[in-house]
Amino acid sequence: MGLAKKEEFTVKENKIARYAKALAHPARVAILQVLIKKQACICGDIVDELPLSQSTVSQHLKELKEAGLITGDIDGVKVCYCIDEKEWKIAKGCLNNLFASYSPGKKCC
Repeated sequence: MGLAKKEEFTVKENKIARYAKALAHPARVAILQVLIKKQACICGDIVDELPLSQSTVSQHLKELKEAGLITGDIDGVKVCYCIDEKEWKIAKGCLNNLFASYSPGKKCC
């Protein structure tokens, strides 16, 4: 497998790609929807909402956390997850700008 050459792209392009990767699996989208609905959630509560094992949910939570879309605060032996409001706003702006930059014009294909 070749190198991604991420350093050849702008910070903004890398950020958009990071968000897109995090959103590229339906389980992660479902997890985000649970967190949006409940505002904060323990991993076990998320598992109860989805048809996935605890280990699978944990892996998806890790991906979302690495992308910066969620945070996880340790509370004893449990981790409480929620949307990272600051990063969510940045992601929303980046993705909105990408989609808004397209202007239909002359048909190309």
